[in-house]
Amino acid sequence: MAPQAKLTPLQESEARRLAAQEARTNKVQKSYSDEEKATRKERVAKAKDAMSRSVGLKGAHVPPARAAIKKYLQNLNDPKQPDDAQFEALIEAPFKAPPKKKTNDRY
Repeated sequence: MAPQAKLTPLQESEARRLAAQEARTNKVQKSYSDEEKATRKERVAKAKDAMSRSVGLKGAHVPPARAAIKKYLQNLNDPKQPDDAQFEALIEAPFKAPPKKKTNDRY
């Protein structure tokens, strides 16, 4: 058994680049139906509208809600997407103040 020749750093990086390029070309493209495309397009439009309308809002609940919408927009290609009820709650979150916590102060 012959000993393996060590690769130079340049050869290693070139081999990694070629392997990554080959993996990209062999990737299976998922095709979406026209109905799915329309749903995605509608959701993106609603999410972008919610982001633009929530710019000037104040409150402790607004930044996390905006971050959730941003995360949704960044992860559009993930296989697991929220259902319609979750999506509606997501885009309405910046506009609904959370209920105030009741305190038990009796003075």
